[in-house]
Amino acid sequence: MSATIEIRSAPHVKGGYSVEKIMRHVVYSLLPVCAFFVFQYGISALASMVVITATCLLTERFFVRTGTQSGSISDFSATITGLLLALSVPPGFPLWMGVVTGFIAIALGKALFGGIGFNVFNPALVGRAFAQAAFPTAIASYTASFLPGRFTEFIPSSLAWPLMIPPETAEWLKLKQLDALAGATPLGQWKFEGIVASAVDLMTSLGGHMAVGPSPLLIIACGAYLASRRFMDWRIPAAVISSAGLVASVLYAYNPSHFPNPLFTLFSGGLMLGAIYMATDMVTSPVTSRGVWIYGGLIGLLTVVIRYFSGLPEGVMYAILFANAAMPLIERISQPAVFGAVATKKARRSAAFSLETPASTLRESKDVVIPIKVVSNNQPPKS
Repeated sequence: MSATIEIRSAPHVKGGYSVEKIMRHVVYSLLPVCAFFVFQYGISALASMVVITATCLLTERFFVRTGTQSGSISDFSATITGLLLALSVPPGFPLWMGVVTGFIAIALGKALFGGIGFNVFNPALVGRAFAQAAFPTAIASYTASFLPGRFTEFIPSSLAWPLMIPPETAEWLKLKQLDALAGATPLGQWKFEGIVASAVDLMTSLGGHMAVGPSPLLIIACGAYLASRRFMDWRIPAAVISSAGLVASVLYAYNPSHFPNPLFTLFSGGLMLGAIYMATDMVTSPVTSRGVWIYGGLIGLLTVVIRYFSGLPEGVMYAILFANAAMPLIERISQPAVFGAVATKKARRSAAFSLETPASTLRESKDVVIPIKVVSNNQPPKS
């Protein structure tokens, strides 16, 4: 009889999960969020998702075929990047800018580091940060949600030619009877106008004629599905939300006339999307038990600080990118102790002394006298 012996390193027992399976379920969970976003803003939002996601897939395929990065478009990671990037930009974001942003997200966010598993920063946020720096006006140009005719006509800015401003935008806004306030985001209204939107409208995104993003309650429900299937570490979004809510509550209690209520902070902007889908990226987030709480708490704290004390109305993107950069340090300081490497205080005290039994105390008998000598130098006592 002959037998084959396989010698390999741990882990020796593997689960039924693979990268493709995990990423596929993340895409499934994002579909209701994307569908509701299209329901809010119509064909402009749909076109933005299709164009940005297709650009991410084509860019990934190009770099994989040229050997620049590892991975494959079949692992759904580029699809997730495209969908999250499309959800984080305005629905009327010019499509040509979406192409550039999608290319940058994959090229600088993944291919530059070698592909999936090697990237330091979340690729979707790398693309969003590039858009923030390169197209600051377009990235802040939101229109109100649930406009009439949104399923039959584009927002004019979506079809703008490269480096050109669509001339009919002002007339289109007048036709829709919109003003600057109606098209401002809730965070922008609070930051620059002092107006705090209703928490109920922010939770559901059904307030109408507000420039809100995807529904936070829907994002939480989809995130709960991922957590229940163990495709997401629930501790990270829990830490982000708890930290942001705690800091916002303290500041609101300190000066309620200057700072908004905590519910507004939690359900406005992209906090829920960032906490559940971006901060939980398995590559760019810690895996240690203490590290995930430190990581999430840092994101929540920085989000509130940037929103309240900087010139930007939103801070989730920069908070997560900063935490991504700090992730190696967080994992280093949060490593669990190796079993047996750290002695207890009692063991250290017992190991710190040197004891040599005097010869006068040895018991004489017919047996051979065996002296006992214990000498320790920061080592466990030996006899």
